[in-house]
Amino acid sequence: MGIHKIQMPDVGEGITEAEIVEWNVKPGDVVKEDDVLAAVMTDKATVEIPCPTDGTVVEIKGEIGEMTAVGSVIIALEVEGDGNEAEIAAAEAKHATADTPPAKVEAAPATKLDPKAKAAMAPPKAAEALKPKGVPQNAPMGVPRAVGEKPLASPAVRKRAMDAGIKLAYVHGTGPAGRISHDDLDAYISGASVPVGVSRVTPNLRVDEIKVIGLRRKIAQRMQDAKQRIPHITYVEEVDVTELEKLREHLNANRKEHQPKLTILPFIMKAMVLALKDHPKLSSHYDDSADVLYQYGAAHIGMAAQTPGGLMVPVIRHAETLDVHGLALEAKRLADAARSGDITRDELTGSTITLSSLGRMGGVVSTPVINSPEVAIVGVNKVAVRPVWQDGAFIPRKIMNLSSSFDHRIVDGWDAAEFIQRIRSLLENPATLFMEG
Repeated sequence: MGIHKIQMPDVGEGITEAEIVEWNVKPGDVVKEDDVLAAVMTDKATVEIPCPTDGTVVEIKGEIGEMTAVGSVIIALEVEGDGNEAEIAAAEAKHATADTPPAKVEAAPATKLDPKAKAAMAPPKAAEALKPKGVPQNAPMGVPRAVGEKPLASPAVRKRAMDAGIKLAYVHGTGPAGRISHDDLDAYISGASVPVGVSRVTPNLRVDEIKVIGLRRKIAQRMQDAKQRIPHITYVEEVDVTELEKLREHLNANRKEHQPKLTILPFIMKAMVLALKDHPKLSSHYDDSADVLYQYGAAHIGMAAQTPGGLMVPVIRHAETLDVHGLALEAKRLADAARSGDITRDELTGSTITLSSLGRMGGVVSTPVINSPEVAIVGVNKVAVRPVWQDGAFIPRKIMNLSSSFDHRIVDGWDAAEFIQRIRSLLENPATLFMEG
């Protein structure tokens, strides 16, 4: 019997490390060739690690959420024969560095503090630190009466409260109209009464520690990088989609069996494709490290999709070659693959401009974050019926806002506005979506 060690695979594209997101085995498990041992994540795609041979798991290395270098041993199997332990040991010895480890520095002995000093340095308990002056430390925390609401009390009660340093605004009165008596003051001082504004519901002090790993961590890193490096300019415009919605409903009512049901998104994608012909700079990647803008003739539209694991951006490649129904079919296929976890790495990369929509949850205005290294993202807000002044009267119209962000290093405000106005014109006159191509 021998030991066969499995290393973190090199998945290409210059990746030097990957994050372990799932273990499918544990020590003692008997595995067969091609069984999936683990899943690791690089960028936004998950890669499964298959078992290269039959054996028994004797060791796994690395916790879920841990970044592991390519080439590091992550699983050891007991197998028939000699295994590959000697080969890996030789390779590791060959590449081992000869650097001398830094000298160990002894920590200075800790200074002892007497109990009084420790007590002085200890932070106050949260509840006590937040209590206003004049509130007994054993009384529950609450909020004072509303501004301008003067507590009712006799002059004797007021003087006694003032001498005790108690604010009557926090004292609950049991008399007529909430009048505060000496008994109320006694109860407050003793902690037997509940201050004004305090609920008797027990406060929830629970704090859950949730490690941010996998796709959620990748999303966080990409969003942080985009906001830190890209000066965003956001442009919001409203679009009257009344006629577009009529056309959409007509096409859905008369669609053929092989045609998908249309949402508003394929029409917006088609408008983006046509607008990009007049504004090709918006379909680009900006390499700010080399100061080079890669401007694409193609329209590879990234489609932000919410999945059980988090946000993914499947890519509709060469959207300029598809009609509205073709765009709808491809969008549905990619969205289904993303939600089921069957989407491939290639289907998640290469977008040149992104479309983001929250559907019915789209709100009135949003501030979408650019999908770096792209220079533009078009955000779609919900459609709502609003009164519009037209021909001397208010009439109901279906209005939708487009909230779009641009990389201000590449796109000027005027260019951004012209691009969105072109999309608006196409959507408000939907017949032009089929006339131009």
